Amino acid sequence: MSPAPLVFAHLGDLHITKAKEQNYLDLLSIIAQIETELNNQLDFVLLPGDNADNGLPEQYKLVATALKMLSIPVYILAGDHDMEQGSLDNMYKMPQTQKLPLSVLHKNNRCLFIDVCGFGNGGPDFRLGIKQLEWLEKEMAAAKERRETILLFMHVFPADLKAPDERQSINEMLEKYDVVLVDMGHTHYNEIANNGQTIFAATRSTGQIEEGPVGYSIISVHKSAVTWRFKQLAEPFPFVMTTWPADYHLLNRDNQRVEGEYEASVLVLGPRKISSVVCKSGLSDWQDMTFEEKDRLWKVRVEVLEQPLNNLTIKATDVAGRPGIWTIQPATDKYISPQNIKDGSDADTIGTWPENGIMGTQLGPNRNGKPIS
Repeated sequence: MSPAPLVFAHLGDLHITKAKEQNYLDLLSIIAQIETELNNQLDFVLLPGDNADNGLPEQYKLVATALKMLSIPVYILAGDHDMEQGSLDNMYKMPQTQKLPLSVLHKNNRCLFIDVCGFGNGGPDFRLGIKQLEWLEKEMAAAKERRETILLFMHVFPADLKAPDERQSINEMLEKYDVVLVDMGHTHYNEIANNGQTIFAATRSTGQIEEGPVGYSIISVHKSAVTWRFKQLAEPFPFVMTTWPADYHLLNRDNQRVEGEYEASVLVLGPRKISSVVCKSGLSDWQDMTFEEKDRLWKVRVEVLEQPLNNLTIKATDVAGRPGIWTIQPATDKYISPQNIKDGSDADTIGTWPENGIMGTQLGPNRNGKPIS
């Protein structure tokens, strides 16, 4: 089992049309930033579907050209806009596209990428198909037997599947096989739901933005703890992510609660060497953190305060003197988790998390935003 966390970048729905459009320029900037400033620090990049706005060959050529800059793996899902021409043939002509469904192992994390669009009739007709359901069950069962952490990647929330039996089947699998994360697109806004076992995370669209500046999410999974942060494109590095313990918003295992004294571990991303990392918990003084090469994490022992939530603030400074700061709130046994609905939808939403780019306004064409022109 790898001691290092899995770390990947999620680039929200692209909806690429023409090279001169702002969303394509933003895509080029995001990919350039990932390649030049996060090189060798991410395990892969995810495109969650709706890559080409109309599913046209010339639109996919633009996407493929942008992706040529990346030297790390990229996994590409299908969205309803990719099916606009009645099939996914044009999407699969991109050299970076691999046939779905796809199973890949990264650092003892079983990453399952599935197609919820190619089995439908085009448009928002989200289906899995019997063969893919059987494949998914087989992959999850084998992964659980091997004690791998299971992550599922799909275009929409499971509750958006059209067939009731498919919704029921996938929700049963999520619980039975203890799936840690379902990562999605489609919503066009940042949204996280937590049913107490599985984190459902959707990242806003790159192509149709209504909630603030352009960006992408960076997600880590470490010992079943999920960390999700939204990275604005213009936000400077270093970029701090606490991989353990989990913030209370993302608490999905009782063993992620802190007590007594615990070891905090932190990932610091960016192009420059880090000169120091310090942390502060509650009323304590700043403590120096130590870098461990084996898992490339900064670590320190932290004392817990006897209250439901503890503040943990991390400050990393690079050799240029630039700081990166992030605060989480780990939960203790005194914290009462919310009641869960567990229907594979956003009903278990964590609500707003404005300092992390989650506004709760759901401004996107699928909910409260302006209609797609």
